[in-house]
Amino acid sequence: MTTAIMPGCEPYSATNGPLGVLVLHGFTGNPSSMRSLAERIAGQGFSVELPRLPGHGTTVEDMMTTSWSDWSGAALEAFDGLEQRCSHVAVVGLSMGGGLTAFVGERRDVAALVFINPVVMKPSDELVDGLQALIDSGMESMESIGSDIKKEGGVEASYSATPLRCVLSLFDGLVEVHHDLAKITAPSLVLSSREDHVVTSDNGDEIVAKSSGPVERVWLENSYHVATIDNDQEIVETSTVDFLHTFLKS
Repeated sequence: MTTAIMPGCEPYSATNGPLGVLVLHGFTGNPSSMRSLAERIAGQGFSVELPRLPGHGTTVEDMMTTSWSDWSGAALEAFDGLEQRCSHVAVVGLSMGGGLTAFVGERRDVAALVFINPVVMKPSDELVDGLQALIDSGMESMESIGSDIKKEGGVEASYSATPLRCVLSLFDGLVEVHHDLAKITAPSLVLSSREDHVVTSDNGDEIVAKSSGPVERVWLENSYHVATIDNDQEIVETSTVDFLHTFLKS
């Protein structure tokens, strides 16, 4: 039996010109947080794929059956599919989607990369050990990390809980992502919120410091983590589109 997709959380696809853009959402999130950006990119004549990552946009129980290998595999598959019909492909990602953006950029010939409040580092051993202790005690989930939005009334259609085993799987996957950052040679844009209660901005610092390609940094002064639907949404969308026009060329 297929789990029903939450309303508004469906994947998005647009076939336009020969230049493609893969757009990736975050952990426990879904395409709804990236849809406006994806549609804005498509409106500029790019072909776009915004997949719904495995276990996302349905139920927390569904997500509990997935892991980093599923999410990273889906990202690579979506990139490869887009590359089959496009001459050049860029990748844009939010949060875990930013980690997946790095993952793809380290393994494929990517034209450009856009990171929005990305997570590319495993956190401290103390935090990981604490999460493992919670699991060992029988706890399978904790409170939601969604809707870290400064905009009044802003709500993200994310899960109401965070599956702990999935968190640890994400952290394990990020070890390799962080180690391989120097393999990124494509031009990168890093968009970082000054205040983010989910992912620390030193993740963006690591991309700036370790990427082998040119990196541009834009600071977002009026948004929290989910900046794609926060007060700085227009800055995020305009900066992304301008960057793509500059570096994504046939």
